[in-house]
Amino acid sequence: RYAVSMSFSGLAANGSTVDWDQTQHCKLLDALVPAQQHLCKRNLELMHSVVHAAQLTKAVCQSAFRDLRWNCSSIESAPHFTPDLAKGTRESAFVFSLASAVLSHSIARACASGELPSCSCAPAPAEQAAPDFRWGGCGDNVRYGLQMGSAFSDAALNVRRSGSLAFKLVHLHNNEVGRQLLLESVETRCKCHGVSGSCSVRTCWKALLGVGHVSEQLKVRYLAATKVVARQAGGRRVLVPREMEVRPVLDNELVYLVSSPDYCTANARYGSHGTTDRHCNKTASGSGSCGLMCCGRGYNTYREQVEERCHC
Repeated sequence: RYAVSMSFSGLAANGSTVDWDQTQHCKLLDALVPAQQHLCKRNLELMHSVVHAAQLTKAVCQSAFRDLRWNCSSIESAPHFTPDLAKGTRESAFVFSLASAVLSHSIARACASGELPSCSCAPAPAEQAAPDFRWGGCGDNVRYGLQMGSAFSDAALNVRRSGSLAFKLVHLHNNEVGRQLLLESVETRCKCHGVSGSCSVRTCWKALLGVGHVSEQLKVRYLAATKVVARQAGGRRVLVPREMEVRPVLDNELVYLVSSPDYCTANARYGSHGTTDRHCNKTASGSGSCGLMCCGRGYNTYREQVEERCHC
């Protein structure tokens, strides 16, 4: 229950085997909570994008943290998360926000590629075109991606009895941080037209950067995430920094409720797999270094001889 808004990531393993052409398919997987099953039935054409987003979220997360003690390996158990992703930790803040951004990104790109009958290319930007180019091409439909992505990502958190209010506020906030970073990753791309490559005319459109860019930005915010508590303000509950309650939570910062362990040793209670048997770089000083990865336990070195055919 505590990981319901990220539960669609459980589709990564077996969602691709489903055709998603009948409404009963929405009930086949326990990865979807009832609110998401309802959205699934009404928008079957979106499910291939949802499955792709789930697969991409897992791959991008594990790539971003491959050289840190916590390496996002627990996302493999989705939708049945271990405590590192189920209790409002700094790690869950990253994964929730990344999943939210990647889902909207996947839908926006699918619109532009013609994969979805419910949407198409983005409308021409409202800003005036410059004298040296004109708006055209087929831009990623970011607006539709954000609309449908947020509906799907936030669906479970907006249901009553889906966890404590503080938990809902934290992950709704982090979901929005991911989508805001996605929106900021829109760039202008152009194509030249003219005789012999003269580029006398340029056609430009708005397109999203890759999800790796959003992941990098979220990782920076993960490292600087703020621990928060829920406080009553007027007639509603709001999040405030636990250590600095004099300021509000910023719209672009990731927030979490529960401090994480150091992930040095295996501990199922905290969702820590430990770092035993992980590879480390003894000449490095930061990420991936033996100093960071081995937690003072020391390490074993080995030499491997590889024979390969060269310049054949």
